[in-house]
Amino acid sequence: MGKIAFVFPGQGAQRVGMAREFYDSCPESREVFETASAAAGYSIEEICFSETLPDDSQAGEDGRVPNTKINQTRYTQPVLLTASLAILAAVQKAGIVADMAAGLSLGEYCALTAAGTFSVSDAVRIVCQRGIYMEEAVPTGGAMTAILSRKPIPIEEICASIDGQVSVANYNCPGQQVISGEKSAVDAAAAKLLEAGASRAVPLVVSGPFHSPMLSGAGEKLAVLLADQEIRKPEILVLSNVTAEPVSDPEEIRSLLGRQVCSSVRWQQSVEYMIAAGADTFIEIGPGTTLTNFMKKIDKTVRALHIEKPEDLDAVKSVL
Repeated sequence: MGKIAFVFPGQGAQRVGMAREFYDSCPESREVFETASAAAGYSIEEICFSETLPDDSQAGEDGRVPNTKINQTRYTQPVLLTASLAILAAVQKAGIVADMAAGLSLGEYCALTAAGTFSVSDAVRIVCQRGIYMEEAVPTGGAMTAILSRKPIPIEEICASIDGQVSVANYNCPGQQVISGEKSAVDAAAAKLLEAGASRAVPLVVSGPFHSPMLSGAGEKLAVLLADQEIRKPEILVLSNVTAEPVSDPEEIRSLLGRQVCSSVRWQQSVEYMIAAGADTFIEIGPGTTLTNFMKKIDKTVRALHIEKPEDLDAVKSVL
């Protein structure tokens, strides 16, 4: 019998209103939000659910301004983490159990929490600081570009040939990788990759060159934070973004999470490992279907499902 894998999206999947239906209908989901807000020290619910936020210094006549916090890294990360974990709570209440888990970048913290490595409170506290460290570490002149191709191209070799700092940030799926680093170097690498056969190079609207060595300062601060954090051995198999292999030793988890913010996310390789380990049903838990779409390009023979709303959960229960 095949195995079930839970997968969790990363930053960029967030939207106002995510997980609201579960918050309203499932006490366990609501409890996740309440626990997260207490850990964060501010209202996760308000940032997650409100189109506008109070702001006396910039407010219009109604005393509110558009909600931009949901797209600000220091808030995006704990809010998205909370929304995904709230949906997970409803999934677990429904009796759906995973044999393994993985998450894209920020989503790795959801996977580790699903595996019992972190409590919700601890995960939120860590991710609050992770978002701040990444936001503060962003250097000027950084950029990220998605490279789309219909045939294999020597992306690592071309990045290495460029003057300046540029490297592969994400191995998402066949035909889609992301490069990150100094803007001039990213642009130069993108041009060479197009010459080498890439079909498109799409600049991404991001606040910094994430998952590149330019974020090493954030990784060092995160490693210091994690040194004093209780980390329990995962109860199910969890994949590391950095190695695309299982990680279970608490000390190794600490090390890899510190390295993760400035290392490549090996998502395609992680999924391929889980398939080889027996996973034939992947359930994306959280807003959007980014990982589900990647899955269709990685391996069409496995079942790719997603749960974002209660009706999605009902649909998944009907096919499992």
